[in-house]
Amino acid sequence: MDVKNVFLHGELEEEVYMRLPPGHEREKEQGIACKLHKAIYGLKQSPRAWYSKLSSVLMSSGFKRSNADSSMFTRIGTHGRLVVLVYVDDLIVTGDNPEEITALKATLHSTFKIKDLGRLRYFLGIEMDQSQTGLFLNQQKYVLDLLEEANMMHCKPAKTPLPTNFKDETSGIQLENASEYQRLVGKLIYLTITRPDIAYAVSFVSQFMHSPSSHHLQLVKRILRYLKSSISTGIFIQNNGHFTIEGYTDSDWAGNVLDRKSTTGYCTLVGGNLVTWKSKKQSVVAWSSAEAEYRAMASTACELIWLKRLLRDLEIISSKPILLHYDNQAAMHIAANPVFHERTKHIEVDCHFIRNQVQSKLLQTVFVRSSDQLADVFTKLLPSAQLDRLLFKLGSRRTLDPA
Repeated sequence: MDVKNVFLHGELEEEVYMRLPPGHEREKEQGIACKLHKAIYGLKQSPRAWYSKLSSVLMSSGFKRSNADSSMFTRIGTHGRLVVLVYVDDLIVTGDNPEEITALKATLHSTFKIKDLGRLRYFLGIEMDQSQTGLFLNQQKYVLDLLEEANMMHCKPAKTPLPTNFKDETSGIQLENASEYQRLVGKLIYLTITRPDIAYAVSFVSQFMHSPSSHHLQLVKRILRYLKSSISTGIFIQNNGHFTIEGYTDSDWAGNVLDRKSTTGYCTLVGGNLVTWKSKKQSVVAWSSAEAEYRAMASTACELIWLKRLLRDLEIISSKPILLHYDNQAAMHIAANPVFHERTKHIEVDCHFIRNQVQSKLLQTVFVRSSDQLADVFTKLLPSAQLDRLLFKLGSRRTLDPA
């Protein structure tokens, strides 16, 4: 659903004045100003005022705001579960009772001017293809527009986002105008919403936004060539009959040869479906592989705990511990060992955090073979065969028809 003139519905709590608009008959008079009773476009308070207005309307209808995500409102009762997701003036309404959804629409229509866009098919550049087997999320149109903008619609496709023999190089001529590079990388960052296959490559090229070279621009074009070969790739989500939360995490210790910082990579799954993922260079240099690994584990644990809280707001509660898959036996032993050794003092905070989650049985570490470590997609370059195998396990598909 789309709210018309969204900011004009917001009611201001502060006293705000504005100059008379151009063309007003008393525009040139001194000491004349307008006092605003409601928010207008361009006002810093407008988004907050609109959100406050919408929240009050939903909460007066029996909704509760999620503690894990302030953009989600839930109403769970005897007639079913109803969920509203908010992004500025766009609303997604879903639930398991059609009559409840119809009643909510009527309530919103009586308060705001809202356009009902029907069944969810396109939202913020993300296409939703629904079928009896599941839901397929992709950004095919977004990819086509990006290739058209970069004049690469007829480029030669590539099998991987970056060359497998790629090395962090400082060669190349400094770009005089970095705006093109920054624009393309910015669009690629948004594309990673449904494309975990390019997360590592985009994370790397985004590190040179302020001083890119011709070499870095070639890497961006290599990613675009890979997108040409996988235009319709997206994420397939299906009902697997459970809500088990699990995560895969890994780190590439001192993998960046330029500054020797490590890369954190993780992905989380709910009910066997990929929901979040991340590939990011760590902020400081790790003194050891154990430090890099525990930083990655701590980041993943925070994400998993947040997902558990989000499901709790939906009244999906599981007594089973969250599974954290890792391919390093030493790190798992440290997490279970109550005695700190000299070599773990510099990572004591992360160790304590992980250990507390393990001892409270909120988190359970599970060893996984390196060949089955799904987080490898987010920490290093992989051959095309291995990349495709892991992406398939993550639910990445190269088709618009999930059936």
